[in-house]
Amino acid sequence: MKEILQDLTHAELAALMEEMGEKKYRADQLYRGLMQGKRVSQVPGLPAALREKLLERYEDEPVRIREVFTSADGTEKYLFELADGNLVEGVLMRYKYGNTQCVSTQVGCRMNCAFCASGLNGLVRNLTAGEILGQVLAVNARAGGTPEKRAVTNIVLMGSGEPLDNYDNTVRFLRAVSAQGGICISPRNISLSTCGIVPKMYDLAEEGLPVNLTVSLHAATDEERIRIMPVAKAYKIEEILKACDYYFEKTGRRYIFEYSLIAGENTGREQAEKLISLLSGRPCHVNLIRLNEVKERDLRGISEKEAYRFLGLLERGGLSATLRRQIGADIGGACGQLRAGYLQNNTQN
Repeated sequence: MKEILQDLTHAELAALMEEMGEKKYRADQLYRGLMQGKRVSQVPGLPAALREKLLERYEDEPVRIREVFTSADGTEKYLFELADGNLVEGVLMRYKYGNTQCVSTQVGCRMNCAFCASGLNGLVRNLTAGEILGQVLAVNARAGGTPEKRAVTNIVLMGSGEPLDNYDNTVRFLRAVSAQGGICISPRNISLSTCGIVPKMYDLAEEGLPVNLTVSLHAATDEERIRIMPVAKAYKIEEILKACDYYFEKTGRRYIFEYSLIAGENTGREQAEKLISLLSGRPCHVNLIRLNEVKERDLRGISEKEAYRFLGLLERGGLSATLRRQIGADIGGACGQLRAGYLQNNTQN
């Protein structure tokens, strides 16, 4: 696999052009073309000789949209193919306030959470910053957006993989996607979801990138959490809460807890009371999620009525909470479902 040009900052592209004996303005041309989601071979205005030199060393299209699935509610799910043939997936969700894209940070995942399809085949490899960025650039271009008038207005790092398990590339991506002169999506319009890798949560707080920190909690006690999240053996809820408080102290951004509603596991009155006791008085919000069921996992969701009953318990207990609108269920909306299904079908064929 060749190098990826989208991994480079504008300053690094300028240094590359100088190294290749090109004029400085070639870096501007190249950077603008890449931010428009173009292949290296499609960037306008580049001399044929420069294009040839670039393609000898760099991938022409490191991330391409292989398939698109459209839900009845307008949600679009993408299967991306990387230059080495690996697959990741993403989602574009349309809301009144703008369009939110969910991106992947790894091929597969090693966290193996019981409710998620991403870890079914383990971790294959990390994505580079340019491969994460390439997902955004490809979808923005497909939706008719430009760097100046973006079709993608918000980003959530909630696709396949654990962002903080690929820390360096994730942070480099965050700087690249928010850079002036590029696609320039504000960190405040970006949410990063982690299962709670505590040391990296502290590191992220020091980066000067005020993204919205979202933690997959899904239980109010360590004993309950360990049953569905193996990472809970390494990091206790108390440690996670301390890291969240530090993040709030450093960034001023309240943190969010994701809580997937799993039948017979975490949706009873007792669990609601434990959650209220745990989070009361903290600068946080609870995002309840009706489980998108994964056929390979032996977990079931609950009805909408039951979900609102649980939400009511939290609200009456004084917590800030909402029930996320369930979208994309008819196209395999849960993380990793599309890739897992594709791999299974092609292994059988």
